[in-house]
This record gives sequence, C-alpha cells and structure tokens, in this order.
Amino acid sequence: MGGGRKWDTVGEARGQRGGGDVRSVWLRPRRTSRGEPPLSRARIVEAAVALLDEEGIDRLTMRRLAERLAVMAPSLYWHVDTKDDVIDLAVDAIFGEAPPAADRTGDWRADATAVLTAWRAALLRHPWAAAVPARRRPTIGPHFLAWMEILQATLVRAGFTEKGLSAATWALYNHVMGSAASETALHITDEERRLGQEQLRANSDRYPTLAERGYLYDDDWDGSFTTGLGYLLDGLEAQLKQIP
Repeated sequence: MGGGRKWDTVGEARGQRGGGDVRSVWLRPRRTSRGEPPLSRARIVEAAVALLDEEGIDRLTMRRLAERLAVMAPSLYWHVDTKDDVIDLAVDAIFGEAPPAADRTGDWRADATAVLTAWRAALLRHPWAAAVPARRRPTIGPHFLAWMEILQATLVRAGFTEKGLSAATWALYNHVMGSAASETALHITDEERRLGQEQLRANSDRYPTLAERGYLYDDDWDGSFTTGLGYLLDGLEAQLKQIP
C-alpha cells in the first residue's frame, strides 16, 4: 500500500512541475516519442474504465491500475501525470461509447430530451462517473464536449442567448447529473425503508407530508427524471415566450 502512495505522490508532483497551473489532462501537451511505446494511453483508459466499473472510484490507485496492466507504475507516467488525469480520460471515454445522435427533429424539446436521456444512460452504465464532475476540474474531453455542443446548439436554435443560454444549460446539466448521482449513490434496504417510514409516521406531527406520501418508498428514478425534465422544459419554454 505504501508503494502505491509513493508513486501517486510522485505523479502528482510531476503534474505540478510539468503543467504549472494547468491541471487538466486535456489542456497539457502530450509527450511524444519516435516509436509507439508498448503501453498506450488507450490501453490505460480501457483498463481504468474496467477497474472503475468493477471496484469504484475509491479503489482506483496508480499502483492497482499498473497491476491490472501488468506493468510497473512508473510506466503510466509517460502518458498521465496523476490519478485525476486517469479519471478525466475515463470519464470522457464513457461518453464516446455511444455518441448522441446529432439529428434535428425540428422540436427543440424533443432534441434536448433525447441528448439528456442518453447522457443519463451513459452515467448509469458506469455509476462511478456520476460523482466525478463534483471534483474541482473541468469536464472538457472531446467526447463530452460533443454532447455539450449538441445540447447548447439545441438551446440556441430554440432562441436562448447569452445569460439565458448559460442558465438553461446549467439547469439541464444539473438535473441530469443530480439524477444520476442520486440514483447511483443511494443504497437503502427494504428494512431501512420500512423502519424509516414507521419513524416518519410516528413523528407525523413534524413530518406530515413525508409520513403521508411514503417519502422513503419513492424510488421511481426514471419517472422522476422524466417528469422533472418536463417541468424544466416547461419553464424554459415559458421564458422563451417572454423574449422580445
């Protein structure tokens, strides 16, 4: 375990020296060599996604990733400087597995719904990814940006501009990310639901709505996402009608 931490630290230091204030792997120049090294960035990313899918983000270390690739940990640092670089690359890779359709239906709401539904599905296929954007690094890989481009282009066609475009984008972004993060992070057993709801009923004077509506049994993730998205789009459409 100590050896893994050593190499993680070395990598972090190297990233700080080599990139200055630029932490994102997407904004630093890639190292080049005359010949293709045996270990490629693509192999690293493929192995990282598999490891993350199997064991989750908390178990990812440079040492464990190197073991999975059957290489020594220093070999990874030709391609990446830190574990965060690996995560950034892995996140972008999952958005490249099934690119969103760029077809335009002429209905901006239908187009936005299609890209956001596919976006959520990509996150649910890889549950570890839903929590990643909460980190303090921009999500600017080419595959993710392709999704964001389609979303913003759809909103621009609908009539959003400037601050309205930014607000609409972030409202929809936060809805899809929050929905996926909640669904993948919340783990509650049937017994916990039962006991929790009994406790709410016992304190119905303080929580009358939660007790009556079965708060802890509300796990219709798909329905809540779809209905909530509809509410957001209704609100955005109402704002468009107010634009001169």
